[in-house]
Amino acid sequence: MTVDSYLKSALALKKYPPSAIEPKKDTEKSTLLLDIRNLSVAFGKGDYLPVKGVDLILAKGEVAGLVGESGSGKSLAAFSLMGLLPFGARVPNGEIIFKGLDLIKLAPKERRALCGKQMGMIFQEPLTALNPVLTIGEQVSEIFRYHEHMKKKEARELSYELLSQVGLPNPKAAYSSYPHRFSGGMRQRVVIAMALALNPDLVIADEPTTALDPTIALQITRLLHKLTKERNTGVLFITHNLRILSSLAYKVFVMYAGLILEETGQFLKDPLHPYTRALVDALPPNPSEKSTKALIPIPGQGPGPADKFKGCPFEPRCTMSFAPCTESLPPLFKVDERSVRCFRYGSC
Repeated sequence: MTVDSYLKSALALKKYPPSAIEPKKDTEKSTLLLDIRNLSVAFGKGDYLPVKGVDLILAKGEVAGLVGESGSGKSLAAFSLMGLLPFGARVPNGEIIFKGLDLIKLAPKERRALCGKQMGMIFQEPLTALNPVLTIGEQVSEIFRYHEHMKKKEARELSYELLSQVGLPNPKAAYSSYPHRFSGGMRQRVVIAMALALNPDLVIADEPTTALDPTIALQITRLLHKLTKERNTGVLFITHNLRILSSLAYKVFVMYAGLILEETGQFLKDPLHPYTRALVDALPPNPSEKSTKALIPIPGQGPGPADKFKGCPFEPRCTMSFAPCTESLPPLFKVDERSVRCFRYGSC
């Protein structure tokens, strides 16, 4: 049995999680896959909120980017979707609607049934994401054996094909090897294979190209795009690499200090928010263009855990701020088909 034929038979036999976590009928006809509403993540008693009221939507077959500087809350928002928040973190308010279900309200057992099967995650560092004392084959086949209760031989055959689909040249040799024998790019392919093993509806890619050289990063991005498009999977792609997103993502959410400051599909050509413009200005020139453009660093630094702000969180670093920016937090204003959290667009 091949991976593709297995997936088709699984869908036909409805071998997905029990009826308690089946999507509602009224959402099955819609392409809307993920709807995050006013999501917050808090530590301690709630005095530190690294994620503050995030709103984000994602459709089937769509790639959405989530960008921002380190510490902006991107990874914490992603971990909250998978129920993988670190010790001491919690979700005090908000909704995570996945296929018509609020994940926050699900019982732990129902949440675990979704993760890995209908939701997959590609972690930032593949070396730490893989268990160093288990072979690649043991870790990949475990997915089929745990979620689908397959026998060892059948899980092994499916693992061979899955490793082949992500571009490993000798799947049988890879199956018997340990993670330390692979390069960073090959380990990342294994992690992608594990995330896509059961044809999930949603894949969260948390900076999957950070530790890779540009050539391998481009190969990984193209591979992820190809596999997800073939399977009509929705992808939330978290990255610092704006150039990769410009050719990959249908829309981009720009995050800063735990807030979405802009939702756009034209962030390189026509950024609206001053922070988005600053990120684009700080982008290194494309080597193929032989540009002499100098990097323009963003002045100052982002707010820390103890910093409080009444107005726009980017105001202390913004070169375009004016009086209203210090008085209150701007809402998201609609500009054509985009949204921006800046008072300069309040009349749009």
